[in-house]
Amino acid sequence: MELAAGSWALPLALLVTGFASGVHCVGMCGGIVCAFSAHGGGLSRQLGFNLGRISSYAAAGAAAGLLGSAGAWVAGALPVQSALYVLANVMLLLVGLHLAGAAGWLTRIESLGAPLWRRLQPLAARLLPARTPVQAYAAGLAWGWLPCGLVYGALAAAAFAGGPAAGALAMLAFGLGTLPNLIAAGLAAARVRAFAARRAVRIAAGSVVFGFGLAGLAHAAGAGEAIRRGWLCL
Repeated sequence: MELAAGSWALPLALLVTGFASGVHCVGMCGGIVCAFSAHGGGLSRQLGFNLGRISSYAAAGAAAGLLGSAGAWVAGALPVQSALYVLANVMLLLVGLHLAGAAGWLTRIESLGAPLWRRLQPLAARLLPARTPVQAYAAGLAWGWLPCGLVYGALAAAAFAGGPAAGALAMLAFGLGTLPNLIAAGLAAARVRAFAARRAVRIAAGSVVFGFGLAGLAHAAGAGEAIRRGWLCL
C-alpha cells in the first residue's frame, strides 16, 4: 500500500465491497439480527452483535496482515512482497467481478472455513437469544467466523495491508461496509436493502472495486522500487 497517496486504497475498496455485499450478508446473518429486534430493545442488541462480528473480522484481518508481512523476514523478501502486492490487487479484481455478478467463484471457497465453524457453531447457538448488548457482542464474536466467501476474498486482499494493524483496519472497513444492510435488516428498513440489491448498484460497486485492483496492478511494475524506498509498506 502506498503511504502517500494510496494508503487508504485497500480499506476504501473493502468498505465499498462490504456495502455492495449487503444482500449476501443479509442472507447469511439477517435472520440473526432480526431475532434481536423481535423481543424489544432490538437496536442496542443489533449494534452489540454487529460490533462483535466486526471485531472478529478485524482479528482475522490482523492475522492475515501478520502472515503477509512475514514475507519481509524470509530470504528474498522483496520478490515475496511484490508477489503479495500483485495478489492483493488480483483479489480485488475477482471480488469486483463477483460483486458485479460476473463470477460466482467466492461461494465455492466457503467450505475452507467449515472445520472451524463446526467447532464454533455449538457455542454460537448457546449464545442465542442474546438478552443484553454484552451477550449480543459475544454472539457476534462467534458468528463473525461463519464461513463467507466474500470475507475470505477480503482477507486475501488484507494480507497485503502492511502488518497486523493495517490488516485489522482493512477488515474493519469491510465490516463497517456491511453494517448498514444488516442494521436495516434488523429494523425492517426495506428501502436500504432494496437499494443495495439493485443490479445497477452492484455493478457500480463491483466496478469501483475492480478499478482499485486495476489501479494497483498498473503500479505493480514499480512495486519493487517503491518497497526499497519505503513508499510501499508491508
